[in-house]
Amino acid sequence: MTILLYHPMCPHSRFIRLALSEYGIEADLVEEKVQERRPDFLALNPAGATPVLLDEPDIVVSGAGPAAEYLHEVYAASGSVRLMPDNPVERAEVRRLMDWFNTKFFAEVSTWLVHEKITRRFLGPHEGGGGPDMDAVRAARANIRSHLNYIGWLAAKRNWLAGDEMSYADLAAAAHLSCADYLGDVPWAENENAKNWYVRVKSRPSFRGLLGDRVLGMNPAPVYADLDF
Repeated sequence: MTILLYHPMCPHSRFIRLALSEYGIEADLVEEKVQERRPDFLALNPAGATPVLLDEPDIVVSGAGPAAEYLHEVYAASGSVRLMPDNPVERAEVRRLMDWFNTKFFAEVSTWLVHEKITRRFLGPHEGGGGPDMDAVRAARANIRSHLNYIGWLAAKRNWLAGDEMSYADLAAAAHLSCADYLGDVPWAENENAKNWYVRVKSRPSFRGLLGDRVLGMNPAPVYADLDF
């Protein structure tokens, strides 16, 4: 049995959920409230972050990058779906873009939007809870524009972000954008190429689980689950 310890609005968790679905792996999704810092969870991942992939027998893989590599090495060989290219140069480009979105986009956009607009709503005053820091939100909204332009530039030059075939690069980018999209913070009207690329990814069956996610007391933006937005 494969188990994914995740948080619904963690973009790294969303990335691995997309990868599991694309590979056709049925995994049990177990929501982890990382702010509780459960000892059993910290024993699995001392970093205290999601996602954590549990696979039989007694395999623990923590972090989005390692989990993605593990899934590719273990499951891609036995199926027709490959989210990492065979060519080492092409693999390097996928890894570069994975790192771009899972590190740079996360640090500049998704971590601020999710923390300020969602996570703080569920924290007590002594934990830093309360209303969002709008300066941080405005910074994230400004930063997302340059990332959207970069995605649009890549989408205009290539069939998919990293090359001819869909890859982990597309899933990582879409996972992070999906969090901002839930909150209505993606200026889609500013870049048609980026929007059209996102529609292609968003329309895939693997995305249905993400589009069904809801935050308690906070409905998604109207375009979030709309495939023809």
